[in-house]
Amino acid sequence: MPEFDLLIRGADPFPEIGIADGKIVSFANGSAREEIDATGLHVFPGVIDSHVHFNEPGRADWEGLETGSRALAAGGGTLFFDMPLNAHPPTCDAASFDLKLVAAQKKSLTDFAFWGGLVPGNLDKMAELAARGVIGFKAFMSNSGIEDFSCVDDATLRAGMRRAAQLKLLVAVHAESETLTSQLARGKISAGKISIRDYLDSRPVVAELDAIRRAVDFAGEAGGALHIVHVSSGAGVALVAEAKKSGVDVTCETCPHYLVLTEAEAEKIGALAKCAPPLRSIEVQENLWQQLLAGNVATVGSDHSPSPPEMKTDENFFKIWGGISGIQHTLPLLMTEGFVNRGLSLLLIANLVSTNVASRFRIPNKGKIAVGFDADLALVGLKQQFTVAREDLFYRHRQSPYVGRALTGRVVQTILRGQTIFKDGQFVSPPKGRLIKPQR
Repeated sequence: MPEFDLLIRGADPFPEIGIADGKIVSFANGSAREEIDATGLHVFPGVIDSHVHFNEPGRADWEGLETGSRALAAGGGTLFFDMPLNAHPPTCDAASFDLKLVAAQKKSLTDFAFWGGLVPGNLDKMAELAARGVIGFKAFMSNSGIEDFSCVDDATLRAGMRRAAQLKLLVAVHAESETLTSQLARGKISAGKISIRDYLDSRPVVAELDAIRRAVDFAGEAGGALHIVHVSSGAGVALVAEAKKSGVDVTCETCPHYLVLTEAEAEKIGALAKCAPPLRSIEVQENLWQQLLAGNVATVGSDHSPSPPEMKTDENFFKIWGGISGIQHTLPLLMTEGFVNRGLSLLLIANLVSTNVASRFRIPNKGKIAVGFDADLALVGLKQQFTVAREDLFYRHRQSPYVGRALTGRVVQTILRGQTIFKDGQFVSPPKGRLIKPQR
């Protein structure tokens, strides 16, 4: 009898990976029912993207679980955490969780987890969401852009953090000051200043810093865990690192677009590069890289937030949907801008997109290439170069600010629990995603 169901040979840095029953069981040679010759490829743990907006149920015409999970797999991803706000209804109670679960079980190519919402009026629903298995609770400290997902006031956020701590789950926040950003936006719009430059100026770094400080203070009071999503500035990361040293259980995420694109490029690209917080100056970006290289950024998530093309067209830039489509290229972007251009280690890249994610969110048996862990793997040609082309995008709407960008590090094959789901540009598996819950 073969020892393994699958044996992957020749990959760096693990020349032999033996897999049985969906798990990594050995790093020694042996017999197997199936073998993969991975000579010349590097093996990463499958990307775990903790920040995506697939918008289903209710807004699947924006993306959807099928196309979103496929794009993730094409980028070496094996697990995503879907945000609560773009679904309709948003994932703010057990009933809405159940609706999303039914859709994901039918359509998701990869494994999945769900964020629960933290909004005014749903504190009494947090326990039922925790019982369903949410990964944590997401709150907006500024306008979310979605009518049925309101931003939290300080009292709600403080109370929500205390409740989350009791439930042994963390809270993730979109950290921008609603007071400051709305006031600046109103001033611009009332003066007829509605260009992309005006939008960028309406959401300054100081708005991010103000919100991070308040969120950290509330987390410290509650004795709970906090994760600041899509931090766009090195100064923001530094605040998180300082709070962590003082004893607050806080970490932060940044996104590829803040590491790769600048506000100058946003002005050239236009609507496809609109996001919140917005893209920053090259000086702010450089400081962000320094903080990442210093180990102060815990995770990198795509914040994939697509929309139909018509929502990316308006003379008033403030009315354009703020979201970037990028889930398919997180790993190649980090490879190109980090590993190739800045000497970022491959181990640190793996930590940022997989190992640290599983650790921070207490996901058992995922995020590492280790015996006993799920065989979730991405085989990558480190030196393989390609140019992002619209026709190669797997999103429902083939639009991305990265189209035309030359990248190094092509994902050749993606393996989920020992089964290939993506290979050489093709999907080779039916939907097989499972709901993943955190340890509590």
